[in-house]
Amino acid sequence: MPNRFSKSRSLDKPYAVYRAGDWEWRILKTYKTPASEAKDSYARWMVAARSPHTWGSFEYGDTYKREVTQYARLVAAEPEWLEAYGITTPLPTPAELK
Repeated sequence: MPNRFSKSRSLDKPYAVYRAGDWEWRILKTYKTPASEAKDSYARWMVAARSPHTWGSFEYGDTYKREVTQYARLVAAEPEWLEAYGITTPLPTPAELK
């Protein structure tokens, strides 16, 4: 099955949003399918991230999936993201989060 999240998205239309306090990660692209990520502790996501250290601005780059999911909580996601990652809790879409 092809990776549904391999096409880059803009800051305003992420696949998912994770937060931990003042930190926020917007997932703009994944490099592997969720099944492949589960087998790879070095699976990466392309993100736009902001924190108190970025003075409210977003910085773009790759980060390890495990770092985001270990420290942050999923607060918004597209329905296909919830389905692909087996999340059954209803969440708002990133567009509804604003």
